[in-house]
Amino acid sequence: MGCRRQRERVWIQCVVLLCLFDWSAAQISYSVDKGTFVGNLAKDLNLNVQELESRGLRIAFGQSKRFVEANLKTGILYVNERIDREELCPNTAKCSLNIEAILSHPMLIHRIEIHILDINDNAPTFIESFHIVNISESSSSGERYPLPIANDADTGSNSVNGYKLNPNEHFSLDVQSGGEQSVSAELVLQKALDREKQPVIQLTLTAVDGGKPPRSGTSQIIVNLIDVNDNSPTFTKPLYKVRVHENVSLGTTILKLEATDLDEGTHADIAYSFMKRGNVNSADDFSIDSQSGEITVKRKLDHEENAAYEIRVQARDQGSSPRSGYSKVLVEVIDVNDNAPEIAVTSLMSPVKEDAEIGTVVALVTVTDKDGGNNGLTHFIVAGSVPFKLKSNYKNYYTLVVDGPLDREIASQYNVTITATDEGTPPLSSTSDITIHVSDVNDNAPLFSEPVINVYVKENSPVGDVIFTISAIDRDSEKNSKITYTLLDKRVPISSVNINSDTGDIISLQSFNYEEIKTFQFEVQATDSGVPPLSSNVTVNVFILDENDNSPGIIAPYSEHGSVNTENVPYSAEAGYFVAKIRAVDADSGYNALLSYHISEPKGTNLFRIGTSTGELRTKRRMSDNDLKTHPLVVLVSDNGEPSLSATVSIDVVVVESTGEIQTQFRNVPRKEENFSDLNLYLLIAIASVSVIFLLSLISLIAVKCHKTDDSFRSSDTLKSDVVVFPAPYPPADAELISINGNDTFNRTQTLPNNDKPKVPNSDWRYSASLRTGMQR
Repeated sequence: MGCRRQRERVWIQCVVLLCLFDWSAAQISYSVDKGTFVGNLAKDLNLNVQELESRGLRIAFGQSKRFVEANLKTGILYVNERIDREELCPNTAKCSLNIEAILSHPMLIHRIEIHILDINDNAPTFIESFHIVNISESSSSGERYPLPIANDADTGSNSVNGYKLNPNEHFSLDVQSGGEQSVSAELVLQKALDREKQPVIQLTLTAVDGGKPPRSGTSQIIVNLIDVNDNSPTFTKPLYKVRVHENVSLGTTILKLEATDLDEGTHADIAYSFMKRGNVNSADDFSIDSQSGEITVKRKLDHEENAAYEIRVQARDQGSSPRSGYSKVLVEVIDVNDNAPEIAVTSLMSPVKEDAEIGTVVALVTVTDKDGGNNGLTHFIVAGSVPFKLKSNYKNYYTLVVDGPLDREIASQYNVTITATDEGTPPLSSTSDITIHVSDVNDNAPLFSEPVINVYVKENSPVGDVIFTISAIDRDSEKNSKITYTLLDKRVPISSVNINSDTGDIISLQSFNYEEIKTFQFEVQATDSGVPPLSSNVTVNVFILDENDNSPGIIAPYSEHGSVNTENVPYSAEAGYFVAKIRAVDADSGYNALLSYHISEPKGTNLFRIGTSTGELRTKRRMSDNDLKTHPLVVLVSDNGEPSLSATVSIDVVVVESTGEIQTQFRNVPRKEENFSDLNLYLLIAIASVSVIFLLSLISLIAVKCHKTDDSFRSSDTLKSDVVVFPAPYPPADAELISINGNDTFNRTQTLPNNDKPKVPNSDWRYSASLRTGMQR
């Protein structure tokens, strides 16, 4: 073992070097003796030394011991722990150490195979320090006696190469080697023996290996000369060969030996037995019947542990001086497919980002099968429909790579089942389940349930009320799905509404008045917290709902309660005579602005009635002498809201004797000068546009007719065209144009009764009347 401390040579052989991509694998083989320097990784991988440390070079081992390490500053791969080839790979011709060099950023995998070359550091040794051989003195020249073999832990040329025998006059040494047999030695009798002269002969057997320099070991051979039996048993064959399957049943007879002895009697009775051969004891695996010579299987055979057995057998007679015959039995164990493939998964990269490109390495997979031949050949399949596949790298090394698009929102994890099947008969298989988690990337923008949201808010609602809670969903996870809400733009004053950025609550910043603003619109943007952030917008329409918060207003010439208005009626008036018309407006809309008229305090006789919807005050019957001359009336005007609001007006109706005393009163409210409003401008533009379109249509029609007519027009021809006339909508003769617009003028004209019943005014009619007033002006 002392020579292990010497410095050995190093051979570096690059077997395969693949092109280095972001993820790739390469194979490098180093053949080394025991020593310090193994190889230069930086040079062999075509990398700068600085890259090794920046890219986090690390060495991965399949064994528990770390025999080699890499110096990140120099790129040198050196021996880190003493390597004993005989301990690492006992009884094998070849010995290798498989490691992986892994680089990051991007990940790069190099598989390194280090061949451990044997050095002659073990001398041949014999199990027995001395060996006794009993030889009859009557033995003939040329008889052979097998000698114990020496064991050498080294292999190849460093193992036992030959034997030597010390010089003597009686024996020589025959060394056998090559072929299927190991190197062995037999003691050959050269000269007749004489027990009386020399009963015991001591010899020295030396085993020499083939190392440089060679090593040797010795054993003492003690030859006892026995007188009597002069014939040895002889086997029918010097070498027996037999083949047996490794799954053979225990107790199966694999061979029957046969030997003969020319002697008679007990000298011809033969007993068969095994002989120990070095450190191999055949009796552990096989048994032999001493009488019949049948060899049977004693222990389960395993081709993967021992593919062949070399058994030494002995046939010994029963003479007083027993003689023995010797032979060899070679048992070849035939492999059967009794080992399923073994799958090992290393360097699992989980989770995998859902935007990982096709070809991204997810895991390293290694498969081994202890069987040989076709029984050890394997193939892979990935079960099910998953976006992953196996890619072969080197020998039995594979990588599991992405083979299709990933979407965490559809599948957040995959259970990948890998099945490896060998080519034996019947084939054996094994499976390995790999759980791969998919991590989220921000690839989904927040989504609203609909593109436009309508919100209805009652007027006069308190400031700070949550008028609506807007919500969006994001299919991403964690921070990529955290949503904040902002007002993107507003088409109303900035003080109208605000939004809670976390909850989406839309909060009113003012109390809305339906009479001032009926609707407004703004946009809300939902933005996630991913990098980069994604967003989407929704349009919000806010409609203000009317509340009954305005009382009816009496229109001039009458005034509300507190002043008394006077109207004259002739004594000769018939039933239904028109006395007066009460007009009122309500700033509310809908039912809240639907007004009704009632006489609340009729005094004297029940002479008058009022239209509940028209406000027209008329007589119910003719006058009589018993009626009062003056009739004070209180008219109540109520809206239809909840609760109902009202206003009153007081009218004194005076009865006069003749119609000549009645003076028609015209109460005019001063007319205000109107400015040329924006509405008038829009109407003017609209009328001009319609006129232009009409003229163009007329010209086109004339051109078409001219084109169809070959002769010139005759004087009797008439050019016809369809003209659509839009009549101006005038109100009834006794109606008034009522508008909330302060620029409009309120007129009242008292007329005699007519049979046309006026229509009930409402808010829509009032708005139309205002618009028509502007158009007529």
